[in-house]
Amino acid sequence: MTQSALIEELKTLLEPGKVLTDADSLITFGKDWTKHFAPAPLAIAFPKSIEQVQAIVRWANQRQVALVPSGGRTGLSAGAVAANGEVVVAFDYMNQILAFSAVDRSVTCQPGVITQQLQTYAQEQGLYYPVDFASAGSSQIGGNIGTNAGGIKVIRYGMTRNWVAGLKVVTGTGELLELNKGLIKNATGYDLRQLFIGAEGTLGFVVEATMRLDRAPKNLTAMVLGAADFESIMPVLHAFQSKLDLTAFEFFSDKALSKILARGDVPAPFDTACPFYALLEFEASHEQVAEQALATFEHCVEEGWVLDGVMSQSEQQLQNLWKLREYISETISHLTPYKNDISVTVCQVPAFLADIDAIVERHYPDFEVLWYGHIGDGNLHLNILKPQNLSKDEFFDICAGVNTQVFEIVQRYNGSISAEHGVGMTKRDYLHYSRSPAEIGYMKAIKAVFDPNGIMNPGKIFPL
Repeated sequence: MTQSALIEELKTLLEPGKVLTDADSLITFGKDWTKHFAPAPLAIAFPKSIEQVQAIVRWANQRQVALVPSGGRTGLSAGAVAANGEVVVAFDYMNQILAFSAVDRSVTCQPGVITQQLQTYAQEQGLYYPVDFASAGSSQIGGNIGTNAGGIKVIRYGMTRNWVAGLKVVTGTGELLELNKGLIKNATGYDLRQLFIGAEGTLGFVVEATMRLDRAPKNLTAMVLGAADFESIMPVLHAFQSKLDLTAFEFFSDKALSKILARGDVPAPFDTACPFYALLEFEASHEQVAEQALATFEHCVEEGWVLDGVMSQSEQQLQNLWKLREYISETISHLTPYKNDISVTVCQVPAFLADIDAIVERHYPDFEVLWYGHIGDGNLHLNILKPQNLSKDEFFDICAGVNTQVFEIVQRYNGSISAEHGVGMTKRDYLHYSRSPAEIGYMKAIKAVFDPNGIMNPGKIFPL
């Protein structure tokens, strides 16, 4: 069957105007935030119901057409890239909040709901959805679930996985499964819900999710501390964790901060220049908590770990301090960074970063390297910026050449080659550095059960 005929058939499954094939749409919906692969989808389909998603999947099985899920397309692993003539299934029109339970502290929503939309809705109910990151204003819940998104609050609240109470999914055969049904306790065999969280759409599509909510935090307060060196950040983390219940503990280098300050959006936190900075957040629910934070800060200064610091005194100052960390990724995006999203156990972070730094300095002496990340949960973001005199392809080839050495270090520390961005296409050839051959074999076998014809986001997690 010709491509034109396939597209005409697809149009019969959806409402008029909900299949796009114009060049701009193919480019826009065929990619995510990665720049490694050129988008080349066959068409973009916009279902508005579970039944329409099922119809698309059954048609794709019949015609052997590959499908790629598309949410907010903010991913950084090419998990939502359609580069080989796939049909993109975009969930923008499945964007409704369907139900809320104050007693269960849960909300049921469609996969196209924007993360910030869910956060705002929870706030309006006097509750809190704690999974948060810089792309919350455009990422979608379905994509968050597909990648098990983390973000800036993991040290306190964990990953997306912790907040999924139930799922409805359409498998690779078009079958609808309802998983866990919002239960807190359910000891009836395998929890298939957990298989679909972080599966990047390779087993099926999330078409409805019941998400847990939490109580709203009180008087969130942030501190930015300038560290004498990277090794000092870990005792600072330990000192504050022993006294306070932290909701976040982030870090960034002076080079990352310089990019933010050059934009002019926010002022420097203080005048003292420091090689590394820590941003921590806690609930100052009463005056004694703030006093304890200041006492701990003074202790860190006395120990020589901290050179300077500031604590937010208002909601606006809290937001400005967070911008120093959250704006980094967006600020450097036009510089075409080569990103690595890696993690180890928290206690190993200093030695791990030192080993990675040695590799980077040896192989990239002329490249600008930025470090930042969620150090409170062991997640580091390594960003190498493209020099102006190199093309994108030349730059990526050079950077990819040293990946093996970086991931060998990750493997030696029993770490992860992808802490929160997923595997997608950018990390699929390196999966064996974090997963054993036996694990990979079982993962492929699981995919074959749910997606026997291999139509669900092929080429992601595993090579084609």
